[in-house]
Amino acid sequence: MSVMEHGGNLGEARRLFPRAPDLEAAMPWIDLSTGINPWPYPVPAIPPGAWTALPSPDAVRDLEDAAARCYGATSSSCVVATPGTQAAIQWLPHLFPAGTVAVLGPTYAEHLRSWRRAGHQVGETADIEALGAADIAVIVNPNNPDGRLADRDILLRLAAEKHKRGGALIVDESFAEVMPQISLADMAGTPGLVILRSFGKFFGLAGLRLGFVLAEPAFTGTLREAMGPWAVSGEALAIGQAALADILWQNGTRTYLRTARQALDACLAPVMTVAGGTDLYRLVETPNAPLVFQRLGTAGIWVRRFGAQPHWLRFGLPPNEEAYRRLQAALGDPAGPKGRPV
Repeated sequence: MSVMEHGGNLGEARRLFPRAPDLEAAMPWIDLSTGINPWPYPVPAIPPGAWTALPSPDAVRDLEDAAARCYGATSSSCVVATPGTQAAIQWLPHLFPAGTVAVLGPTYAEHLRSWRRAGHQVGETADIEALGAADIAVIVNPNNPDGRLADRDILLRLAAEKHKRGGALIVDESFAEVMPQISLADMAGTPGLVILRSFGKFFGLAGLRLGFVLAEPAFTGTLREAMGPWAVSGEALAIGQAALADILWQNGTRTYLRTARQALDACLAPVMTVAGGTDLYRLVETPNAPLVFQRLGTAGIWVRRFGAQPHWLRFGLPPNEEAYRRLQAALGDPAGPKGRPV
């Protein structure tokens, strides 16, 4: 079997497990391979003009104003909307001269790939102190997939060091919505600090393709020029503005996700070691990870595996009681030895 590089590819799941139950209506695949909220923001009515007219600069400014207020940035001039965080990850390496890049890992692999493809000298390290030697440092906080957190003071010190040498600290906060207290968004505009925020994961609308970069106004202006006009779609502007302003929904969702994560931990812990994660996904460790992956796939349950860490699996949140029932049945007898489904 070829090891998947990203979650969410049910086509790959069906190719790997052609005999898995997939009766579409009766027993469809359960996709637990992503860290996307399975209870999405209720999409409001979208003005017809969002589909028929080019996105207006005023609508973009309104969205960036909403993002600044939601994230706690001091000024919307420090915020630029992008068509997804992945797009920003691919653009950023082209905004800096070729140099050395250190990524705190293991983490989301697209950071390494994007900087390397842009001609930078890239390395991965597990030691946050080792990031100081590079021109550019990249940290995912909270980290994907293990939920590791970086100290705020260390991050701000790194940003200052990178600024002195003409580089930057890139902090990917794609999963920070579930723990906003760890975000550096209130420091947006600090020289040498570039923050990435994802919209689709927490709001459960990944197909909308919307994200944000928070940085010094000169840098956000450079990125906006690099993206060109109409980078964010009209429907993303309308839905994003409504969702980012809905603080009541956000607070309630954080509570709901925490409860759902606790329920998933209770399901996984009897048979595997829950090693970390966030309220949107859980990382487990087991020497039998390939066997568990196979067993779940045969039962029509798709989870995230890792080629470089074959003892890891990542589970997203099951969307309903039926999904929990099928997951528990596929994992086997919880009374069996830890890490050994029976």
